[in-house]
Amino acid sequence: MFFDDEKSKSWKDDLTDDSKKILEEIEVSIKKYKCAYDHAEDHNAAKLWAAMIEMRRELNETKDMLGKLQEPWRAVVSVGEAEKKKAVERIVSDMIKPTDEETQEATKKLVESLMKF
Repeated sequence: MFFDDEKSKSWKDDLTDDSKKILEEIEVSIKKYKCAYDHAEDHNAAKLWAAMIEMRRELNETKDMLGKLQEPWRAVVSVGEAEKKKAVERIVSDMIKPTDEETQEATKKLVESLMKF
């Protein structure tokens, strides 16, 4: 398993089922480093470093994926905000029915105020 000494085996019994599953996944993912940690002076420390390498790799992949989604998401939010403003303007105009310039200005300010929510 992940750790070889007798003491370390007992702590696994206290893990939740979800945590045990994650630990098993980590153990599987670091097997590709077996050649490296088998030659290490401190076998368990080398396994931990291998696990950290895998976690960093996954984090970098996640960051890359989020970076690719960032621009399209901003576009979606922008379109959503524009549609929201149109809807608020339509609702406020239907309620107030601005006829003169002063009422139109007040309506515009009300819409801008509502857009902050």
